[in-house]
Amino acid sequence: MKIKITSVFVDDQDKALKFYTEILGFVKKHEIPLGKFKWLTVTEPDNDHVELLLEPNENPTASTYQQSLVQQNIPCTTFFVEDVDQEFDRLTKLGVNFTKTPTVMGPVKIAVFDDTCGNLIQITQV
Repeated sequence: MKIKITSVFVDDQDKALKFYTEILGFVKKHEIPLGKFKWLTVTEPDNDHVELLLEPNENPTASTYQQSLVQQNIPCTTFFVEDVDQEFDRLTKLGVNFTKTPTVMGPVKIAVFDDTCGNLIQITQV
């Protein structure tokens, strides 16, 4: 069993694509029109084995779930980075809003930011 695709719900696929590529540094893998929406995935620049689907958030249940996570300050997913402090500085300079600054939590260091598309994302350094 392998993880090939995972997803995050987004309120605007085009805005999400811009944020996830231009700010976070992922690259677009697929953009397939499907009527009002599209199959839109991004991957790491040097590793396209796992794709992140930027899933349109039109389902009321998904929307409630997404809003509840944000209200409780719970990240919807985690991305691993080599250096949380360095990534925090880079993203802050690009205007990213952090809800949790770099914090040591046992054996890891984390920070949490708003992806501008309805989600909180955690970055983690092991």
